[in-house]
Amino acid sequence: MKEKILTFVHNLLIYDYILFGAAFTLFILFIILAVLLRKRLVLAIFFVLFGFATLLLGPTLGYIELHKYLFQNSTKLISQKKLTFVDAIVVHGTISNESKFDFKECKVRATVYKSTSNELKNYIYKLKPLKRSTLVLHNIPKGTTQEFKMFVEPFRYSKEYNLTLGADCR
Repeated sequence: MKEKILTFVHNLLIYDYILFGAAFTLFILFIILAVLLRKRLVLAIFFVLFGFATLLLGPTLGYIELHKYLFQNSTKLISQKKLTFVDAIVVHGTISNESKFDFKECKVRATVYKSTSNELKNYIYKLKPLKRSTLVLHNIPKGTTQEFKMFVEPFRYSKEYNLTLGADCR
């Protein structure tokens, strides 16, 4: 756990620090406003609750949306093939850098989950995938597309399944 936290802090950008600072400043401003309006109890309680919501949700949702905007990418599945003599799936795909920055590292995820004709079951199956596999790609310049090939193994499921690709880039 300590290693994950240190990795997270090490990978923060200047934009992240600005976001966290702005959220903390808004929290302080709402608390000061609540203290100034302490005679109006309902309004003061509202500002205290709004301040804590800003402190908790601001950095979390802001971090997610900021990185979604800064590191835009798209993955495309070219082909997938379940191997006959080996318990694995070979996945061919592409990743495109659609952001204004060069990617130092991209973690491409392939997720395999069960598939049925029932839409509700398909939604539930996406929450608990059969298998996940990750591939790390390095140095993808902005505006370029790079092909990759990865294996999802061991994969022993013999019925119908779906495979999706996603990427987290920095």
